[in-house]
Amino acid sequence: MPDLSSLLAFAAIALGMALTPGPNMVYLISRSICQGRTAGLISLGGVALGFVVYMLCAAFGITALLLAVPFAYDTIRMAGAVYLFWLAWQAVRPGGRSPFEIRTLPEDSPRRLFVMGLLTNLLNPKIAVMYLSLLPQFIDPTNGSVLVQALVLGTVQIVLSLSVNAAIAVSAGAMATFLTRRPSFAMVQRWVMGTVLAGLAVRMASEARR
Repeated sequence: MPDLSSLLAFAAIALGMALTPGPNMVYLISRSICQGRTAGLISLGGVALGFVVYMLCAAFGITALLLAVPFAYDTIRMAGAVYLFWLAWQAVRPGGRSPFEIRTLPEDSPRRLFVMGLLTNLLNPKIAVMYLSLLPQFIDPTNGSVLVQALVLGTVQIVLSLSVNAAIAVSAGAMATFLTRRPSFAMVQRWVMGTVLAGLAVRMASEARR
């Protein structure tokens, strides 16, 4: 099992990433506003399955990599730091598009909603890079099975991400109206998120190899 400090640090990063706009969030918000909360939650079910697929692939792959090539940790750690810096820039860059800008989407059947949610997640490079570059930073072979630690951390990420996205899907309409009327609030949120992600990137880049 991961130790408590690693678990809390990973949860903080996972929560920050879940709150950072990306393809999943944009799609779920647009779907919920255009077709209703139920459609958004069905789509979220597909997103959840995509997370599970990525988690299992990464968990088994990372286990094999870290056991075979211990020094791969440094390379992956720096890649994760660079990725967090990129997310921080995306949060604060000028002209960034708000995920609450509604995209017109046609009404789809529940089956298609689920499949589209799955494909949106599987084709999201943010999720792939997150599992491959960030997950290993919080795995310590001295704490037991690498595979078990990867599965535990991946499950934490999935639970946090689904909780955030479910809340957003349910309240998408009200949140879109709130942010449209208060553009300064959205700007503050973006800068706070960008600062947090940049701080986590610095911490990761400066961390000594386990």
